[in-house]
Amino acid sequence: MDDLNEQGTEVFSHHGVILRSPNIREDDGYCNGTLSIVQYSFGKCVEWKPTEVSEVSDCPEQDWSLVTTVGQRARTISTNSGSYDGHKMQPVRIEVRELKSYKVKKHGRHLILMQNDGTSHNAFYFQYGNADCFVNAMRAVVRTRRSARDRNLFIVLEERNELQSLNHSFAELNLFPENPTDVVWKFVSNLKHRPYETTMETFSKLTDVFLYKPPEQRPEDEVADLLNRSLNSGEMLAGEVEEDYQMIPSLPPRPTITRGHPLSVEQWTRALDPATGMVTDPEGIKDIIFRGGVTPSLRYVVWKYLLGYYPWYSTTQEQQELRKQKVEEYFRMKLQWRSMSLAQEERFSDYRDRKSLIEKDVNRTDRTHPFFEGENNANLSLLHDILMTYVMYNFDLGYVQGMSDLLSPILILLSNEVDAFWCFVGLMDRVFRNFDMDQAGMKKQLSQLHSLLAAAEPELAVYLDQNDSGNMFFCFRWLLVLFKREFSHDEILRLWESIFTNRPCPNFHLLLCVAILDCEKDILIENKYQFNEILKHINDLSMKIDLDEVVCRAESIYIQLAATPDLPTTVKRILGLASHSATSGSSDDEDDLSREINDCETVHIADATTGEAAFERSINLNYL
Repeated sequence: MDDLNEQGTEVFSHHGVILRSPNIREDDGYCNGTLSIVQYSFGKCVEWKPTEVSEVSDCPEQDWSLVTTVGQRARTISTNSGSYDGHKMQPVRIEVRELKSYKVKKHGRHLILMQNDGTSHNAFYFQYGNADCFVNAMRAVVRTRRSARDRNLFIVLEERNELQSLNHSFAELNLFPENPTDVVWKFVSNLKHRPYETTMETFSKLTDVFLYKPPEQRPEDEVADLLNRSLNSGEMLAGEVEEDYQMIPSLPPRPTITRGHPLSVEQWTRALDPATGMVTDPEGIKDIIFRGGVTPSLRYVVWKYLLGYYPWYSTTQEQQELRKQKVEEYFRMKLQWRSMSLAQEERFSDYRDRKSLIEKDVNRTDRTHPFFEGENNANLSLLHDILMTYVMYNFDLGYVQGMSDLLSPILILLSNEVDAFWCFVGLMDRVFRNFDMDQAGMKKQLSQLHSLLAAAEPELAVYLDQNDSGNMFFCFRWLLVLFKREFSHDEILRLWESIFTNRPCPNFHLLLCVAILDCEKDILIENKYQFNEILKHINDLSMKIDLDEVVCRAESIYIQLAATPDLPTTVKRILGLASHSATSGSSDDEDDLSREINDCETVHIADATTGEAAFERSINLNYL
């Protein structure tokens, strides 16, 4: 083993990982710690180190987590000294080049590492979440292929040399006057301690290059040629292509879809029971809304049903009583933050930081829209007050950048503080996983998006994989704020009300992403766009997408995939076409694990630190 005293650079870590000893009874032989991937001068290593004390928070960067991620939940980790003081675990370090394979089992929560000499480390247990993030990080470090005999086993083929590629990219972009190698490590180090500032500083330089540097001066290979070189490696590519894409059968033709007329006043009136005011046919109403939207004059009422403020089968009297309760509850929560003294705020950093972020975001949200334009606009105060009250309603989530974008269209539509708040609560109940502290919800959606794209447009999926874009990070902004920044205000109302119907499936928003990429497929491939060009092209689509064409194409893709025989179970589940027990011939554990690994296996991390939420957010939310 190389110098054990060398201070390496941590490129991935997962807290709350238990190492179980094979020689001690399971109830006693465990030790909590941190599993990491660390870069040293001699190469990368997988390391596990025991935690000496209980942890309340996984994340030391509190300033970042408070204002840009889900609020930390206090967690107590059992540290019963009688359990393992007598069997204190020693740190584990395994050089990546010595890894032969790794296996994930038991719902993705157990990890086994196997070395070339036959040593097996059994087993790492993930207390919080599962091994998805580790699997994704490993795919950025080593080239792997899944065993044809055991889908839970990953064979390590060779170590990736991503640092040289990244150095080459920075050197050719001429972003920094310093040695590009020093810049790379400075970026890796700074990102952990100052994620927001570091990513913004780096990507502002990227923006300058793409916006102001003449095309003829741009480098031909701007980021990484890792996957392009892998085209010549034979074994891995053949295995991955066969497993990921050749399993997709021939697709039937896509049907032609046309949009219908919006829900009219007459149709809505006929749907209401004359005696009670109850909606008699909610499913029929949703079908009409999905096909054509809602007449603008009806949105004020219909959206309250779509967002769960009013139950579909509630009577007029029940709605009146419900609203009275909601009004009282809202102003009770609002009073909580309005009555907080300055002295209290000074001792409440979580609240103070969220309040500061809300004030900043409110002043830059949709200021060109007539509803919010101008100085001293009272509607800005409404936006602020609703977001502050939501902090009191859901302090675990609090406020995260992007939530003001989701509230704005609702407030403009309803123009009522209380109604807008409760409809916003309904929307957040749908998308709160977008703002997970570890971005697990976003990563899952991105991996599901890749699976759908591989089924509907395998050629484009392969092309993106070969050009360092298989992680689908360029779609991050679309999903984070539900296309809010891609369409005009009127178009986003039409799009959202279709999505809120859950027609034809709950993940229709992912099909919309597939449809947009399908429209851009020829441009991306024929122009041989690589990572940077793909990123810029996708961001440049804002306000240029034909909404009706995309919605029709997305529905057509759904019908095409639903009619495809032998569609992979993973895709069926994403589309809501198969239950979790649909796969025969495997146990529940194997079935669930296969599903979880399938969902995450296509998310590749283009750089050692791009799994960080800050990096993903900076690329997709702020790169404009």
